[in-house]
Amino acid sequence: MTKALLMYSSREGQTKKIVEYIAEQLSGMDCDIVDLHQNAEQIDLQAYDKVLIGASIRYGKLNKKLYRYIEDNVAQLEKLNAAFFCVNLTARKEEQGKDTPQGSAYIKTFLRKSPWQPSLIGVFAGALYYPRYNPFDRFMIKLIMTMTGGETDTSKEVEYTNWEKVAIFASKFSQQ
Repeated sequence: MTKALLMYSSREGQTKKIVEYIAEQLSGMDCDIVDLHQNAEQIDLQAYDKVLIGASIRYGKLNKKLYRYIEDNVAQLEKLNAAFFCVNLTARKEEQGKDTPQGSAYIKTFLRKSPWQPSLIGVFAGALYYPRYNPFDRFMIKLIMTMTGGETDTSKEVEYTNWEKVAIFASKFSQQ
């Protein structure tokens, strides 16, 4: 049986939710799900046939710990032909191509900054969880959404994730 490691870096939980959904799609694989920020450095990547890393964007950036993990494990990630996906609110603009590796400014920045150049990359829209945010984050995210034409009602939680697109990515990952 193929053994897969699905790692995530998430602030509000949407990236973790996407990783869990991908694991459900990978029937026939033994999947371990690990928070990149908790004991990831103790994981033996050689114990896995496949590795997937998912990370969310917060205020335009990926978490610095993600880059450190990649730098420390780049040789193994390349050997395993590991895959990567990014979760951000800009990807909700599918009609503008913001949900593709070619159209995502975040992926372009990731590929420029990262020593690892994954062959399979996904870009998924995240979710707005206004009621869960602290006052500063709620204000800042509302400001960003106002500037980008998004939801500004701070009483709402809105999920933008295109689950069909996630399922297609999971299928590609399983065949990789």
